[in-house]
Amino acid sequence: MKRLISIIGSTGIGKTRLAIDLAKHFDTEIISCDSRQFYKEMTIGTAAPTEEELAEAKHHFVGNIGINDYYSIGLFEEEALKKLDEIFAKNDVAIMVGGSGMYEKAVVEGMNDLPIADEENQQKLISIFENEGIEPLQKMLEELDPDYFSIVDKDNPRRLLRAIDIIWQTNKTYTENLSTPKSKRNFETFRIGIDAPREVIYERINRRVDKMMENGLLEEAKTLIADRDKVALQTVGYSELFRYFDSEWDLDFATEEIKKNSRRYAKRQTTWNRKLQNVNWVNYDNSLQEALSLLNQLRDSEIL
Repeated sequence: MKRLISIIGSTGIGKTRLAIDLAKHFDTEIISCDSRQFYKEMTIGTAAPTEEELAEAKHHFVGNIGINDYYSIGLFEEEALKKLDEIFAKNDVAIMVGGSGMYEKAVVEGMNDLPIADEENQQKLISIFENEGIEPLQKMLEELDPDYFSIVDKDNPRRLLRAIDIIWQTNKTYTENLSTPKSKRNFETFRIGIDAPREVIYERINRRVDKMMENGLLEEAKTLIADRDKVALQTVGYSELFRYFDSEWDLDFATEEIKKNSRRYAKRQTTWNRKLQNVNWVNYDNSLQEALSLLNQLRDSEIL
């Protein structure tokens, strides 16, 4: 049986390091399921793996598209599964890591065989978003599928775009589409979750944001001002700095807002991860040793 080791955890907790160490241990490759790190123009603000880290182990889906390119969970699922087939053709183990829960779940569990995104629908919806803001999309989804609207992250344009597109394509609500059976995977997934006390997570996030600013996040954001209305840039680390460029906030306040919004994001990630099934938790300060111990126990139980 081929095995996917999926590493989850909140932002800043050490997922990248553990993924690289495990990839080196098993001499295999890494699938990134961090939707913010897909964009090649957004490396500093998304804490994408550095050149040195990318050289340590082969990564896929890091900096693979541009902010003007259309992408979706459905496309990622399709491409990630193809890449896993390639990795599994030469190795029994693959590593997946990232902070985007829906993308991780799409690979592990499937997306109910939902149709891939319709480019015409997406362009129409993106145009509405870029010209009129997020409110028309929220109203549209609420009318089309009030049940899904009641639980979706209403401030995440990607979620709204995807749901409306599927509804238009299938003439069924997104809720109905999600209730259809999922296709089974031809690999087994072993989820490893990295855990840490909340104060440790928050302190690491604060230090990470300071490091991002030292590494040139302000300059990176400045190069993206002309594209600030793109869906990809409606995210923590960039939207706050755009308000600084607009002279709405000073730089210290904008930096503190990045830290605050990153902590909020981490809290949402923790809530999502705690609801997942079959997560094997390890401590942030001993993650590699504990992960290898768990994997050795799994191997021994299979031999017995």
